[in-house]
Amino acid sequence: MIEKPEPFVKPDMIFSVSDASALLKRVVETAFPTIRIRGELSGITRATSGHIYMSIKDAGAVISAIIWRSTPVPFKLEEGAEVIITGRFTTYPARSNYQIIISEIEMAGVGAILKMLEERKRKLALEGLFDASRKKPLPRLPQRIGVVTSPTGAAFQDIQNRLRERFPVHVLLYPATVQGDTAAREVAAGIEYFNKMQNVDVIIVARGGGALEDLLPFSEEIVVRAAAESQIPLISGVGHEPDWMLIDFAADVRAPTPTGAAEMVVPTKLSIMQDLDNIGHRLNTAFANRLVGAKQALGNISIKSPRQVVMEWGQRLDDVGRTINLIISNKISLTRGKLEQIAKLPDILANKMIILNQTVRHLGQMLDSLSYKNVLRRGYAIVRDNNGKIISNINETPATIELAGGVIKL
Repeated sequence: MIEKPEPFVKPDMIFSVSDASALLKRVVETAFPTIRIRGELSGITRATSGHIYMSIKDAGAVISAIIWRSTPVPFKLEEGAEVIITGRFTTYPARSNYQIIISEIEMAGVGAILKMLEERKRKLALEGLFDASRKKPLPRLPQRIGVVTSPTGAAFQDIQNRLRERFPVHVLLYPATVQGDTAAREVAAGIEYFNKMQNVDVIIVARGGGALEDLLPFSEEIVVRAAAESQIPLISGVGHEPDWMLIDFAADVRAPTPTGAAEMVVPTKLSIMQDLDNIGHRLNTAFANRLVGAKQALGNISIKSPRQVVMEWGQRLDDVGRTINLIISNKISLTRGKLEQIAKLPDILANKMIILNQTVRHLGQMLDSLSYKNVLRRGYAIVRDNNGKIISNINETPATIELAGGVIKL
C-alpha cells in the first residue's frame, strides 16, 4: 500500500502560475527519479527532430511518454506492443500535463517478443528475402573463412577449435558485439565489410546460446537484409538447436550451433582422403575399361595385302575412267547437235527473206490501192493554193491543179 505523503504547501501560500508549475515539476521529479512501468504502446509518432512521442496504457489509465533521439531503442516500436519501460516522471508546464521520459525500453515477456518476430518474419518473407531461389551453395573447400562474432565469446573459440580438428583454413574475424543496443548494427557492418572486400569464400555469423531477448539483434531487419543481400555464401550459427532467429531464414545455410557451422563449412581430413581414394578407384577402373576397349578395337582391325590394295585402287581408276568417258560422250553429242543447227542456219535465213519479200510486195499493193492517184486516174483533180494546201472552197484562190498526168500551174 503506497502511503499518502504529508502536504508541505500551507493554505495561506499564494503562488504565480509559473512558480506553481515549477514546484509541481520538482515534486514529481523528486518523487519519481526512476520508475519501471509495464503497459501497451499506442499513438507512436516520430518527430522531425528524431524524438519519439507515444503513450503507454492499460485498461484503466494512459501516460504520455517520450524517447529522446539519443536514447537507443533495441527493436521496432509498434502499436499494441506490450513493453516494460524505465524512466522518470516529469511535467510539461506549457500544456499542464505530466509525462515519463524513457531511458530504457524492452519487450514484456516471451509471448510479446514471439508475436513481434512473427509479424516481422511475415513482412520480410513477403519481400522475398527468404526465397529458396536466393540461396547460394557453399564452396567445397574454402580457402578463407570470415567470422562475424565477439572476439571474446565462446562461439569464436569453438569455431576455431573445430576448424583445426577438421581441416585448417585461414580465418578472418570481424569483431562485433552480439548483445545489446549496438549489436545489430555491428553484425550487419561485418557482413557488408566482407562483401565489400571480397576477401573470404564464405561467411559465418555466430553467437552462443542465450535468452530470447539476448538473441534479438540477430532478428533485426538490418541484419536480416544484410544476410539476404550478401553475395558471399553465408552460414548462420546463432544460439543452440531450438533457437531460430530471422537471420536463419535469410542465410544460405542455417547451422544449429557455431560449432555446427564450422562442421558445415569444411570437410574432415578423413572424408577428403576417402573422396580421393574413390576418385582414384574410378580413374583406375575407367583406364582399365579403355585399355580393354582399345585391345578389342585392335583385334577387329584386318590388314590388307599390298596386292589387294593395288587391285582395289585399279578398280577405282576404272570406275573413274568410265565416268569420264560417259561425261565426254554426252558433251560431244550436245556439241554435234548444236553444229547441225548452225549448218541449217542459211536455209532458215533464205526462207525468212522470201517471207519478208512477199510481205513487202503485199504492203506495196495495199499502198497502191489506197493511194489518191488512183482517184485522179478516174478523172478527178486536186486544187491547191500557193502554200500547197488543198482548196475546198470556191472563194479561195487556186495556184495549181493536179491531174493523173501531172500538175498544171495557174
